[in-house]
Amino acid sequence: MQDGLGWIGLGRMGEAMVKRLLSGDHAVKVWNRTAAKAEPLAQYGARVVPSKEDLAGCDVVFTMVSTTDDLKEVLFAVGGLVAGSVKPRVVVDCSSISLEGSAEIRARLEALGVAYLCTPVSGNAKVAKAGKLLMVSSGPKTLFDRVEPYLQAMARKVLWVGEGELARVWKIAHNTMFGVVIQNLCEITVLAEKAGIPRHVFLESINESVLGSMYTRYKTPVLSNLNFDQVTFTPRLLLKDMDLGMATAKGLGVSMPAAAATRESVARMVGRGHDQVDFAVLLVEIARDAGLELRPENVQISDGLES
Repeated sequence: MQDGLGWIGLGRMGEAMVKRLLSGDHAVKVWNRTAAKAEPLAQYGARVVPSKEDLAGCDVVFTMVSTTDDLKEVLFAVGGLVAGSVKPRVVVDCSSISLEGSAEIRARLEALGVAYLCTPVSGNAKVAKAGKLLMVSSGPKTLFDRVEPYLQAMARKVLWVGEGELARVWKIAHNTMFGVVIQNLCEITVLAEKAGIPRHVFLESINESVLGSMYTRYKTPVLSNLNFDQVTFTPRLLLKDMDLGMATAKGLGVSMPAAAATRESVARMVGRGHDQVDFAVLLVEIARDAGLELRPENVQISDGLES
């Protein structure tokens, strides 16, 4: 008999999303490669299990991992979720993975009788904690309708964009824009500061203009105070997504010159050793190229994401 929800992958995003499900009175069993990251969820009501196979009896299992290869491993390798005789009915993957990899995973799961829904998200861990994620799904519409109540427990908005891997295309396009916007935001901020406008004042003016967005607002405290140790997304992960964007564009015959230039800028940032910090450290690199040494402004600014 199938029962409840399962979750694989408890990084910053996965942990926050599981807490939203638990707060919505959904029973969730969880597994993580590093078991210590799973244990704290027990106090919120999650049942921590020692192996992925212990989730195979769940009706729906969510996955949130880093790469296509990571997802294949947790699903199909020895001891994987669907490697045994018992299998879940549905896998809902929320990771950012390649279009081709997702299609391969769909074919392998469906051959085993397991339904598959792509559901990547827009938002970082703080957005997830506040319940303000955007979740975009593709796959059979009837399957989306079935799991939508669980998605609603984690998000401010849930969308179905069509069949197959279309949600992967959406996520790749989204994160490619993500990179281009931070590149441009850092460039114009350096321009304004070198001319003499205080950084936080310039960013506030952008936030209050037609160009302002949730994105510019939640990046304003980080860019003003240079607190890049508060990680939402690393340069290496951004580079992975930019590469996915460029590969998808090449496959579809779409020219993306702004994204191509941004990809090289992000690659240089990674090459300079920026890894376990927030990708907004790009501001420092662009300022250095302009002969500008930045200092923290130490101002109190709300990012608008308080739960």
